Amino acid sequence: MFGLKKKQLVEQPLGYWEEDSYLLALTDDNKNFGKPDAMVDRVKAIDGVEVIESGFKQSEGVLEIRLKYGGKDYDVRFGPHPYEIADFMFNTLRGFSPEETERLRKTKFAMSIIMKFTNEPKKDFHLQLKIAAAALPDFLGYLDESQEKIFPPKWVMLAAKSNVEPAPNNLFTVQVIPAEKSNEVWLHTHGLCRCGLTELEILGSDRENYQNHYHLISAYAAYLIDNVGSFDYKTQLAFIGLLGGQVPVLAVCRPWTEALGEYKKLELGGAKDRENGHNSRTSPIFIASPNEKDKGKLIKVSELNDLWGNNPVYFFSDAETNRMKALAMERFDYVKKASENPEYKVLIKIGLVTDHGEDENSREHAWFELVGFEGEKFRAKLTQDPYDVAAMHEGDEGVYGVEDITDWLILTPGLSISPNEVYLLED
Repeated sequence: MFGLKKKQLVEQPLGYWEEDSYLLALTDDNKNFGKPDAMVDRVKAIDGVEVIESGFKQSEGVLEIRLKYGGKDYDVRFGPHPYEIADFMFNTLRGFSPEETERLRKTKFAMSIIMKFTNEPKKDFHLQLKIAAAALPDFLGYLDESQEKIFPPKWVMLAAKSNVEPAPNNLFTVQVIPAEKSNEVWLHTHGLCRCGLTELEILGSDRENYQNHYHLISAYAAYLIDNVGSFDYKTQLAFIGLLGGQVPVLAVCRPWTEALGEYKKLELGGAKDRENGHNSRTSPIFIASPNEKDKGKLIKVSELNDLWGNNPVYFFSDAETNRMKALAMERFDYVKKASENPEYKVLIKIGLVTDHGEDENSREHAWFELVGFEGEKFRAKLTQDPYDVAAMHEGDEGVYGVEDITDWLILTPGLSISPNEVYLLED
């Protein structure tokens, strides 16, 4: 694989939205964005932020702030400009009422909050959200131009005041592009380049398998974000999951300039689709063959389609497991409130000490259904047989505390709400 190509393909420079992180506060009128001095004062008030210097360029309307946060220096730039939201961004809008969506469609102006990420992109993005919430509150929405996604104001405000960093999948989107005349589907990310990584792609997917491929590309992207600086995505294989319970998924990516040579025919994602975009640092994913006779050979993702099985498993890093637990605990009051609504059902994931773990920290995370609260504790019923806790079985009940949980879901008549999405329950 990856031999000489008939036509020389050249990787293009990064776009401005890939070099830096661009977060836009959106408005449907040319409102006063606020006095620069007042914006600086609100940034100074953010817990943990030290403003070193600031300056306002009157002729351009640009405010620049240099600050220190978490032991690192950041240069943040605010710039107002005309802006209209592209139609495709409304396809996956979530958390906006019809009235709010209509106002977003009339967006004419934006204030960009621009900063360069370090080697801790989750912390960097958290800081950017804190700055947006403090300096530019009360806007229609916040468009992350780097990943082409619109966040509702309530989500931004909750994320900004949280002590827990955003999840890796809050830093990127996976776009799914179907072909018009065939079964082919092209998946690609936006938002990873600003993290010092490469955008990811899956070429040659199809309408039957693209959802499986969506989860694979998402799991690999999250893995790369959690391992920035300690993992070389250009050379190392990432063990991100199991197919059919036993087939390891060892992922690696290759620059598009090399990868296209491995595809004889593509309706989507070929050289013609890269003349005006998707031609900078972006890399299709390949998988190390699970066959012993082909050990070391890289194959296309689509070559695993027959091995998917009914229950593919993707791993969370220790960092992500700890982050999820912290957020679930921080927002557990939403579970208490939801338990009072007879139309809601609550599932709680609890870490159970395994029979064969190396120590007390070896946990199997299993889902329980909330039965009810007993003081500060809660009673819950196991929804599945654990793999490595022989004494417990589906239907067993126990009493647990908030310190035992690692995640939860509130199931409403129309939505499944995780700790990351509790803004949907806000009035």
